[in-house]
Order: sequence, then C-alpha cells, then structure tokens
Amino acid sequence: MRVRASLAALAGVLCIAAASDPSERLPNPAQEARARTIFKDVRCLVCQNESIDDSQAELAHDLRQIVRQQVKAGKSDVEIKQFLTDRYGQFVLLRPSFDAGNLALWAGPFLVVGLGVVLLLGRLRNRQPEDELSEAERARLQRLSQDGRT
Repeated sequence: MRVRASLAALAGVLCIAAASDPSERLPNPAQEARARTIFKDVRCLVCQNESIDDSQAELAHDLRQIVRQQVKAGKSDVEIKQFLTDRYGQFVLLRPSFDAGNLALWAGPFLVVGLGVVLLLGRLRNRQPEDELSEAERARLQRLSQDGRT
C-alpha cells in the first residue's frame, strides 16, 4: 500500500516538474510571473476544465508560448486576452467577460434556481389538506399504537 502511495506521489512530482520547463521561461522574473498569472485565466482547449498552466497538452504548451511572446513584446493583460479571444473565442477564458453574447451563461443558473423556488412555493401553496381518517383507519391506528407499547 505504501509503495503505491509513494509511486503516485513520485508521479505527481514528476508531472509538476515537467509542467514548468526552465528553458521556456522568460528571463525577466516579473514578466514570467505576469505570464503565469495569465496562464491561470486561460482554458486549455483540449482538456477544457484546466488552465493552460495546469495542462500538459501540446496546444496548452503552444498557448503558453504565445502568451510569453506577447508578454515579452510588452502587451497588456487585456490585449493578450483580447488576442486569444479573437483567435479562439470567449471559450478560451476560464472566466468569460460579461456581455450580451454570453448573458444566458451568466443569468441562466439564477433563472433556473428562481424558477425552481417559484414552482416549489406554488406547489406548497396549492397543497390540499389531508382528509380526516375514517373510523376503520382510526381504529387500526389505535391498535398499532397499542401493539407498539407492549
């Protein structure tokens, strides 16, 4: 059991080490830090639920190189993200901007929850009170409760 855990930990460390190849880094530490911050906001288009900072896909590697080139060229974060969205669409951003084109994505969850609350309240309001027990049901309930005490 310990051997498996050790091997899993070693594999994790190797994956993390491979994720950041020193030869690809920018020579200026401030620029590299800025590029890494942008990496966390850009979605890997292959993995789709990972940032390009976390992904090992070839396309993520290419996107990291593009971002580093743009940072090195002196582009602002907004300009870099605009370049990526022009090329790949809003989907490339892990947190897409709020605009009319994706209003349904932002408002949809709130509308679904609101509709659920309205339906639930309507259902609770229109509930019919339970009918009274018949004499036979009342007698049976009495017998069952007495049997339960003995």
